[in-house]
Amino acid sequence: MTTPLLCCDENEKLQLTRRGVLGRGLAVGAGAALTGLAGEALSTSLAFAAGTYTGDTLVVVSLRGGFDGLSAFAPIGDTDYYQARPGIAVPKAKVIGGDGGMFGLHPALAPLLPQWTAGRLAAVHAVGQPDPTRSHFAAMEAMENAAPGTSIRSGWLDRMLGLTGASGPLAAVSLGDAMPARLLAGASPDVSMKGLDDFTLSADGKKPMAAALRAMYADAPPVLAGPALAADRALAATTAVKGAYTPANGAVYPDTDLGEALRDVARLIKGKSGLVTAAVDCGDWDMHQGLGPAVAGQRMYDNLLDLSTALAAFVKDLGDQGMRNVTVLTISEFGRRVKENGSRGVDHGHGNAMMLLGGGIRGGRVYGDWPGLDTQALVAGDLAATTDYRSVIGEVLQKRCGLGALDTVFPKVKPSAFGLAAAR
Repeated sequence: MTTPLLCCDENEKLQLTRRGVLGRGLAVGAGAALTGLAGEALSTSLAFAAGTYTGDTLVVVSLRGGFDGLSAFAPIGDTDYYQARPGIAVPKAKVIGGDGGMFGLHPALAPLLPQWTAGRLAAVHAVGQPDPTRSHFAAMEAMENAAPGTSIRSGWLDRMLGLTGASGPLAAVSLGDAMPARLLAGASPDVSMKGLDDFTLSADGKKPMAAALRAMYADAPPVLAGPALAADRALAATTAVKGAYTPANGAVYPDTDLGEALRDVARLIKGKSGLVTAAVDCGDWDMHQGLGPAVAGQRMYDNLLDLSTALAAFVKDLGDQGMRNVTVLTISEFGRRVKENGSRGVDHGHGNAMMLLGGGIRGGRVYGDWPGLDTQALVAGDLAATTDYRSVIGEVLQKRCGLGALDTVFPKVKPSAFGLAAAR
């Protein structure tokens, strides 16, 4: 058995402690987090931008732990792939979809194959960060801040939200066990909740907590009243979408954290809540051991199946009409090494793959500049990153979210010119 490049107790501690930080309260920009919610945190801003947002709802799914893009979108046309991974490479005979040559989709992505075939699902391969690291903590922080070499400390999703002019109480929401402290940190208002039906003030119902909160801060200075009254607005805004919910079009969400979170995102979208962006986490991608071959019952297969089943249910629930104004994209702090280790897993690496899904995505293909897996092409044993992940997001922000110059969101980064998204 080989020794992993990084002890992943680090990742386990991150999973255990980030929600605890949120629960205790988190200062964000000019606002503050309201404590007293049932396991939740609400970050608010005292300065709201005016305007009406008309772009896509952007759903960001963070694949925590280091997603293995070489499994999900296997480079079946690169012979070095099979030499580096004799026990876990996806056989050519098992891939589905793909581009007919270099890449093929892992068979566990079958629930999303109709989206690929219809041209609504795409991938970008060999993406990465400009200053790679194999530390979960450092890589996540850098990925969510997305402004290396600057003094900017807010999250890129917060900065994106600020440019939209959206200021509704539910404009930005993180759902499930999301860890959005860096991604949504900043001046724009956002709400973090376990789930819509659980979003409430502690003890509300036994005591008139919401009414008491409003009365307490009615005459307080804005710097004090802002967070409390924003919490009240958020609670009121969720009322219309709480309660019994039946997904449309026969969609069935899996009984997983991701399935429940995406179900709530769909409820917010269909409930016309003013949702601009949603952050959702999907963990357990840190596969140093037991990634396994591409068959059911193996860790990578089962995780990819859970991911694709939840996303497919989300698409079915919203329907073609609903998905015309929604873009889903995945990000992960880093990829995995090219060569498998002695435990049928792969250690922390660099280059990775992103998925993009939506009515405005020109899918059915893998974008990017493929560097190859020849030993000379690798970077310290890793897939080279030929595309900055921020440039991919930048293209989506411009074409689907209607943003102009992106330097505020991603300093000194130009949007990619792949043509992977159609302009609205």
